[in-house]
Amino acid sequence: MSEIVDVAIIGAGSAGLAALREVRKRTDRFVLINHGPYGTTCARVGCMPSKALIEAAKAFHHRHAFDTFGIRGARGLTVDLPAVLERVRELRDGFVAGTLKATENLHDRSITGRARLAGPDRIEVEGREIRAHKIIIATGSSPIVPASWPTLGRRLLTTDSLFEQTGLPKRLAVVGLGAIGVEIAQALARLGIEVHAFGQNPMLGGLSDPSVSKVFEALLGDEFPLHLGAPAQVTLLDEDHIRVGNGSAEAVVDGVLAALGRRPNVADLGLETLGVTLDARGMPEVDPATMQVADLPVFFAGDANGHNGLLHEAADEGHIAGLNAISDDVRCFKRRTPLAIVFSEPGVAVVGKRFRDLNAYTTLIGEVSFANQGRARIAQRNAGLMRLYAEQDTGVLLGAEMCAPAAEHMAHLLALAIEHAMTVRELLRLPFYHPVLEEGLRTALRDLAGQLPPCGDSDLAACDAYDAEALD
Repeated sequence: MSEIVDVAIIGAGSAGLAALREVRKRTDRFVLINHGPYGTTCARVGCMPSKALIEAAKAFHHRHAFDTFGIRGARGLTVDLPAVLERVRELRDGFVAGTLKATENLHDRSITGRARLAGPDRIEVEGREIRAHKIIIATGSSPIVPASWPTLGRRLLTTDSLFEQTGLPKRLAVVGLGAIGVEIAQALARLGIEVHAFGQNPMLGGLSDPSVSKVFEALLGDEFPLHLGAPAQVTLLDEDHIRVGNGSAEAVVDGVLAALGRRPNVADLGLETLGVTLDARGMPEVDPATMQVADLPVFFAGDANGHNGLLHEAADEGHIAGLNAISDDVRCFKRRTPLAIVFSEPGVAVVGKRFRDLNAYTTLIGEVSFANQGRARIAQRNAGLMRLYAEQDTGVLLGAEMCAPAAEHMAHLLALAIEHAMTVRELLRLPFYHPVLEEGLRTALRDLAGQLPPCGDSDLAACDAYDAEALD
């Protein structure tokens, strides 16, 4: 006999937990079904452990600036890599424990097992049939490893396995240079591993502005070899050695990290029973404003829908799906300003409209190099380029791409401005303290303002630069 619930949530990751939070406020007739480890991708193998590794790498890398600051003895510093990885796992385990609290005390409303749809209102799991008025699919994603690669065994790493290692190969190829690949490649190189990085995309870290990517490529290339613009081929030479090449360059390494992105966990989920068209990936079309599939009582949230694998987006999508699944009417939600950050050094950020989406005839571009920015020079962080995009007619800020010091913070300021449709001059009327890295942002805004009709000299937006590093 079937069990009947108001809402069935498949997946206990970030999106599933966000949906659960809204559903359980409004009904006790729900189930949470999860296959595999609990604790969310972000806490277990994503955002949090990767940042713990990155911070260790940054701390060790700072030794290169010590002599400049008048601090001696840096050559005596060494990395205890097993200790670094142990700290990463300790922090990771604490973060995971925090997320597990969200599923405590669910009792029989929490089911461990692999779910399969038997229609838009039925789920089969562990020999049970559950009928649900609404279904939320939040099954997350898994790392992509090409089927054409040979079986590498322990020599193959993904972000799902990287943080479980007690040691790492001396020579490592990182294949894929999106956000994850860039972050991990730089961190491991700074911790003393010989890294060879391969990326099919000629641009790095999700950037689409060629000017910014070119600057970032030069900075990363000073730290480890980059091979861009062609897919990597992987060949197992013997038990211990692997050749990785892209036709124009190759390296012999001891291990390979696959950083080629993640694919939605929808295989064998039974999506064909929904009666809607599936694309080449086997995915249905999902409305990003409602998370709904067609007019069915089925909602997709988080990595499972393939839209945007970011925690804050997954949290929003779980929230939307949870509210719509428990409501009589499906509501459309206005999504936040797009924001993506890569925690490299310098940091990479894309906010609002990307360069590739701009109309070249109606868009103005302002930029700043951080090579001579005063506060950046003082901190030995004087590298990078920021480019801002604004409407030609109105001066409204549209977006930005950057590789810059403190990119993660400047990106949030810009997201706030874009969300509120602020103009270049409105931003220039805000205070910029001295000396701060954000004065570089002001320089880029002034570059944009110089391309707009002038404002009156009684407007503080017209307050111009000194053209002196010590003051600007």
